[in-house]
Amino acid sequence: MVEAMLDVDTDPLPVLTLRAETWELHIRAPLADFSRLSGIRDADWDERRSLRIGVCAGAPVFWAMADDQAVLLIGQDDETWDIALTIPLTTADEIATLAQHPPT
Repeated sequence: MVEAMLDVDTDPLPVLTLRAETWELHIRAPLADFSRLSGIRDADWDERRSLRIGVCAGAPVFWAMADDQAVLLIGQDDETWDIALTIPLTTADEIATLAQHPPT
């Protein structure tokens, strides 16, 4: 299970925290960018399509779909990334919803 939390009160950009039992990841991006995750099913990795959304540890984050999972590729680009991890598609949907209706 991956927990998604969106902090909209950080400066200069909102921070998305993704947390699992053994890891945690922080991604910064405008809310409008996070809301683009509603289109992740069109970012089919088999067709080499991805969504560039956010920055983590100073590197761009690319989002794609592969094997019915959301894939995060963190690094220079979506072909020569340094870190990759998968999260459930439902978590990507949750992030898009949080960005469209941010917590108050």
